[in-house]
Amino acid sequence: MLMDPLANCLSNIINHERIGKTEVIIEPASKIIASTLRIMQKAGYIGEFEFIDDGRAGKFRIQLLGRINATGVIKPRFAVKYHNFENWEKQFLPARDFGMLIVSTPKGLMAHKEAINLTLGGRLIAYVY
Repeated sequence: MLMDPLANCLSNIINHERIGKTEVIIEPASKIIASTLRIMQKAGYIGEFEFIDDGRAGKFRIQLLGRINATGVIKPRFAVKYHNFENWEKQFLPARDFGMLIVSTPKGLMAHKEAINLTLGGRLIAYVY
């Protein structure tokens, strides 16, 4: 039984990256996974991805570019204010301005730098670098 689909997705991505695969298929699909993949794609960590409807929950086929060093979910989902992102960067990212935190805000999922620009806080979802 799958307890956290996003954690499963990110661990599959990093495992396929480490063994040198060029694509990975993730199942089941969900809106939070789609939003996370869109953010990662916009930042250049992954290539194209597509939704495959299999009559059940669906799947994602993701093109890997070999640019991810590490990724994972943040549990528990800590609440963070926009002026406290630097403390969380120190905890989850290896260096300043290297990688990104993915945050759930009232305006949807976004990278932490975008949330800082919009002066939004939220809940930490994942990290990528």
